Amino acid sequence: MKLHRFAAIDIGSNGVRLLISNVIEFKKKETKFVKSSLVRVPIRLGEDVFSTGEISETNKNRLCDAMQAYQLIMKVYGVEKYKACATSAMREAKNNMEIIHKIYEKTGVRIDVINGKEEAEIISSTDLKQLIQSDKPYLYVDVGGGSTEFTFFNKGRLIDSRSFPLGTVRLLDKKVDDSTWIDAKKWIKKTSKDLPNLSLIGSGGNINKIFKLSNRAPGSPLSYIYLNSYYKFLKEMTYNERISELDLNPDRADVIIPASKIYISAMKWSKAKQIFVPKIGLSDGIIKNLYLGKL
Repeated sequence: MKLHRFAAIDIGSNGVRLLISNVIEFKKKETKFVKSSLVRVPIRLGEDVFSTGEISETNKNRLCDAMQAYQLIMKVYGVEKYKACATSAMREAKNNMEIIHKIYEKTGVRIDVINGKEEAEIISSTDLKQLIQSDKPYLYVDVGGGSTEFTFFNKGRLIDSRSFPLGTVRLLDKKVDDSTWIDAKKWIKKTSKDLPNLSLIGSGGNINKIFKLSNRAPGSPLSYIYLNSYYKFLKEMTYNERISELDLNPDRADVIIPASKIYISAMKWSKAKQIFVPKIGLSDGIIKNLYLGKL
């Protein structure tokens, strides 16, 4: 048996995550990927970028402090290789290169800004393929703070993928044009029209939280009817009630509503009746690609 430790840093529009995983190699068994530690800090970069076009001085310093902390945590764990990827908010920030250089100088953490297509490709390389039945079509939906990645699979193969600037923080800030919804709707309807009995696979902290609150058994899906009803239930509650009665974190209690709307819309447009929630995302894809030497 051989043990490796890899780390992934996901710098999103709503939060910044560090995932440390143990990668265990066996001589005659399949390699195992076991999550060892997950740390998330609620630095809402999208709130700055989608309103002003750049990351504020306050959040610049918070992000730098987070990278310093993550660098020390990785050192303590003995991480042999890591990758830090920044998505939608950092992509659009006018001062992104200034921040990336400052963080590298202060912490030694190198950040790569990836585009929507790269993000979708990294996500689709996860253990997602083990969950996909070879004779059925799926639409994988990864909802972030600044963008949503949609990936279609059919008969075990990736057939098409698109990223739209349709994210939870962007929606909260009313920075999404009607044309974006229309474009996403047209593309999903067109791509799914010859894929009967399609199911969704949902990724992201919000759908994970909804699934946890449903008390469903791991691996079982949520129905369209259930998700739509829960969306209406959430909308009827105040922000404070979502925190006090559902134990949602303050930075989750607001974005969970626009996130639900995106999943429900994708289900409606693709005529999916159920959504599976396997708890995998960009960080898992980064770890897998690091192990395979693709990053």
